[in-house]
Amino acid sequence: VHGTLSECLFFFVMRSSTVALFSRCSRFFGVKKDLIAAGDGKTFPKRGDKLTMHYTGTLASNGKKFDSSVDRKQPFQFTIGIGQVIQGWDEGVIEMSLGEKARLHITSDYAYGRQGAGGVIPPDADLVFEVELLKIN
Repeated sequence: VHGTLSECLFFFVMRSSTVALFSRCSRFFGVKKDLIAAGDGKTFPKRGDKLTMHYTGTLASNGKKFDSSVDRKQPFQFTIGIGQVIQGWDEGVIEMSLGEKARLHITSDYAYGRQGAGGVIPPDADLVFEVELLKIN
């Protein structure tokens, strides 16, 4: 998980002379990766590598698909780590190994933020991408 936590409840527990602080958070900000299928486990992209990927993007709120390279049967190519894609991709995909398939849960601040995108992603929308790393360079 990359990012920060919000909506946290903090509480103190006092036992003898020890004080402990605990928190319980209901929401993260950033990107969280769930593994669907493992990759090779040894070949990882580096900043500046050109990647080839398949993806399907949905709105986290209702599961509505807004884009899919899989449906177009045309993999997507981009350079990682230089801002060509949303921050959630730059930070989530770089942790994937070659051949890996994962689900990226991306909060709006790591996606398109208050402006949304292309009339299909509303303002402040959290997104879910199912991604597969097909090729590095």
